[in-house]
Amino acid sequence: MPSRAVFGLLLTLLVAGCGGGTVSAESVVRAWNEEVNAGDNEAAAELFAEGARVVQVGRARRLVTRADAVAWNASLPCSARIVSLSAREDTVTAVFVLADRETSPCDGPGARATTVFRVRDGKIVLWQQVSSRRPTDVA
Repeated sequence: MPSRAVFGLLLTLLVAGCGGGTVSAESVVRAWNEEVNAGDNEAAAELFAEGARVVQVGRARRLVTRADAVAWNASLPCSARIVSLSAREDTVTAVFVLADRETSPCDGPGARATTVFRVRDGKIVLWQQVSSRRPTDVA
C-alpha cells in the first residue's frame, strides 16, 4: 500500500494534468478531507488554488499564499467523516459529521456541517460552510 506521501504526489500529478486523466471535483473534496483528517495541513493546502475564497461563520477571506492555506487548514479544529456528497459540474456539496482532530478537540463533535466546494483545474477555489446542525437537530 502506498504511503500518504506517495498518494499525495500521485494526486498532485493528476491535478496538474499528468497521467492523462481529469480529476473530478468530488475526488478533490475527498482528498482534502483525507488530508485534514490525517493532520497533513501541507497536503490539504496543496489542494487550494492561489487566492481561494473561504467563507465560514459569515466571514470571508482569501488564501492568497500557500502559507495562508496551510495556516487556515491547521486552524480547523475538527476532523470530519463525509456522510454525503452531491456534485454538479465543478461544485460539490459535502455533509460531514465532525470529530476531534489529533491536534485539537473539536468544538462540535457529532454535529453535522455542510460545506460547498467549487473546484477548478483540480484545485479548490471556494470553500463555504453553509450550515451546521447539532446532533440533536439530526433525525
